[in-house]
Amino acid sequence: MATSSEAPVLETLAAMTMDSIERCGMDASTLILTRIAALAAMDAPAISYLAHVDPAIKANLSLEQVQDVLVAIAPVVGTARVMAAAAHITKALGFAIAVEESDAEAMAMAESESRNRA
Repeated sequence: MATSSEAPVLETLAAMTMDSIERCGMDASTLILTRIAALAAMDAPAISYLAHVDPAIKANLSLEQVQDVLVAIAPVVGTARVMAAAAHITKALGFAIAVEESDAEAMAMAESESRNRA
């Protein structure tokens, strides 16, 4: 089945993440922090963290909570993986912000065009 979405893979992954939150017995913040720890442990790329940005925001996670998780797992997974995770999280957040800004610009442009036609 074809989709008209501009980002079907990312939207599917986000939907899977949200579905997991709904089906898991953990509260949303604990689940996302656990996933961040797992991503760091497996040396996941930045794109893997990107799927967790929106759920982390919805769970009201703070930067300090994410940092605490990285500090907690450092002795187990190692400095290199924790530093790589921090860099990947930063990159994912930068991408998410860029997408939000792009969406905001597109909405403003569409609104402006709508006013010009009226």
